[in-house]
Amino acid sequence: MIEALIVTACLLFSVFILVGHKYHVADWGGFFLNVVDGWIRIYCRYYHNFIYQPVPVSDTGPTLLASNHLSGLDPFLIIAACQHPIRFMIAQEEYQRFGLQWLFRAAGCIPVVRSGRTEMAFRSTLAALHNGEVVLLFPEGGINNTDQTLIKLKPGIVKLAKLANVPITTLRVDGMRVQGHTVPALLLPSKSQLMVLPELDCVNKDNDECLTQLALFLSLKY
Repeated sequence: MIEALIVTACLLFSVFILVGHKYHVADWGGFFLNVVDGWIRIYCRYYHNFIYQPVPVSDTGPTLLASNHLSGLDPFLIIAACQHPIRFMIAQEEYQRFGLQWLFRAAGCIPVVRSGRTEMAFRSTLAALHNGEVVLLFPEGGINNTDQTLIKLKPGIVKLAKLANVPITTLRVDGMRVQGHTVPALLLPSKSQLMVLPELDCVNKDNDECLTQLALFLSLKY
């Protein structure tokens, strides 16, 4: 009986690995991460009925992405809509979440202390952009659990765009069942969506003007 259970578990694990690897798109630089990539795409497509516009990524240089932040589902949707690995800037308390830190580290996530000094995270993010990587920020600084008309953003993303000399590609996620929460949004099936909005070139614009325009983009409704 025990031997049969062990054989069944091994078979199920093998199927999990094979299916995940078959459906992966982005190359994260490791076999297991690619398997996770495949299952994220399956999970978003079939469990959350995900409809999206593909995330455009530069073939010749870095890509700086900015997205609204409605729930814990958002990063999964963005990964599922992109053909390249993405480095997420995430809150340090999330980065240090028990059992997940190894995964965040392997995926190249950049932890930031929301209530303290952010220089180290800023330098790491800028270095990733200079290295030609795809980086995503949630410039609201956290999950938005309000219905405010115009969201408020942290100004660091504009500074990053100017220092890296790269436009901001704006994304808008929507359609999850539970806004403002992490786990419920992951567990409850939805009809999620992702829209790619116009590219925003901040290099030759005033910081406040650029931040206001970005806030308008991220506040748009479908």
